[in-house]
Amino acid sequence: MIEIINFGGQDFEKDASKELMLLSFISQSFVQPFSLEDNLLAILSALTSGSGLGFNRAMLFLVEGPILRGRMWLGPRSTEEALYIWQTLSKPGVGYAEIIEHNRSLLNRPEDDLSRRVRRLAYDLSGGPERIPSLAAVRRNIILVRDAGHEPFLDEEFRDIIGQDEFLCIPLLSRDGVMGEVILDNAITRAAIEPRDVKLASLCGLVAGNVIALSRMHRRVTDMERMAAMGELAAFITHELRNPLAAVGGFLEQMADPRATDRKKKRNLRIIRGEVKRLEDILYKVAHISRVDMAQPPPCDLEPIVRSILSEPDVRRKKRQRTIVLEVEPGLPPVLCDPVYVAGVARNLVDNALDVSPEGGTVRVRCVHLQAERSVLLSVEDSGPGIPPAVQDRIFTPFFSTKENGLGLGLLFVKRVMEACGGRVEWEGGEGRGSVFKLYFPAGGKTGET
Repeated sequence: MIEIINFGGQDFEKDASKELMLLSFISQSFVQPFSLEDNLLAILSALTSGSGLGFNRAMLFLVEGPILRGRMWLGPRSTEEALYIWQTLSKPGVGYAEIIEHNRSLLNRPEDDLSRRVRRLAYDLSGGPERIPSLAAVRRNIILVRDAGHEPFLDEEFRDIIGQDEFLCIPLLSRDGVMGEVILDNAITRAAIEPRDVKLASLCGLVAGNVIALSRMHRRVTDMERMAAMGELAAFITHELRNPLAAVGGFLEQMADPRATDRKKKRNLRIIRGEVKRLEDILYKVAHISRVDMAQPPPCDLEPIVRSILSEPDVRRKKRQRTIVLEVEPGLPPVLCDPVYVAGVARNLVDNALDVSPEGGTVRVRCVHLQAERSVLLSVEDSGPGIPPAVQDRIFTPFFSTKENGLGLGLLFVKRVMEACGGRVEWEGGEGRGSVFKLYFPAGGKTGET
């Protein structure tokens, strides 16, 4: 006998211990697709969860350069509102995601003046006067304030906003330093802050500090990757456009020579036309590689698209002394992908296969229905030299190509199209034995169905 139990239960248990409730809330910030703000809101929800169990209110400050700046405040405004919230959110079927969503609505209340006042708070951490609440962040220590009315280190504006004699300041620490601060109180229940509460809140502070640090690190890495990609793209475009532009300029200069014959001018025009075509191809591919948009595409038939590509003049010209073998399984279902993109990826693979296959070689194109996977397979196999092991993991990398004049964008385009339509692309092969590229399209219903 076995029992199936969901991992990380989603239901909120109002009678759970404070430790379990805290751990459950924090775990949601790792399993839910939350943004940084939602993760921080989940942690604030953990700190304020429970009727009489958690803190009543929480204020969040984040470090921005040398400034500790107020970001959000969470909590009920009255005893009646607190009772209503916890009665509502403790009903069966209400999970942690619903509680966090409700708390987000509390943050967005248009009549909430306290949140606006909290966002106006800002403290200089680089050498300004040491005042509470920023003192906890400066000294990286937890500060429990009692009898706030007689506390000389308390900032007067903050004293007016919080309006409580007892509250707790928790610095949000990580290995990178202070990320922010959380201030907690029991304004509704007036319950005293116990040592156990301080200990659990400090654990939340460490989690929150590291969540912020990881989020900022991820943002920096993403920005660095984006800047590196932009630099690589700029260098690639400069390199690729330089030769055709230089050729066009040189041949135009020759045509301007009054001694140039008509025959030479015609030859130059033919060459210029070819270079302009190359410029158009480069710009087209660069532009389209970043604009793969596929919102709910209708089903389309794969076979006529493939047959049309194989009969195109450019493909027939490239074919020369090579053989193209097409195998299509009867009764092939439609695929869920924009037909323009289907044609684009199929044409790309066929072009590549013809480019690398020697004269006398064979290119095999197969279309098969994989019922178990609910997909349609389009495979293109060449008889070329294959891909060396040293570069096999780079074949879908932007601007990398094994062809002498390749742009290195074709397979990246194929990969992005397949991902956009919910399919995938796979490569099989090795050095000296050709390559097989396999496109797995999601199978759809009858053509014309929505």
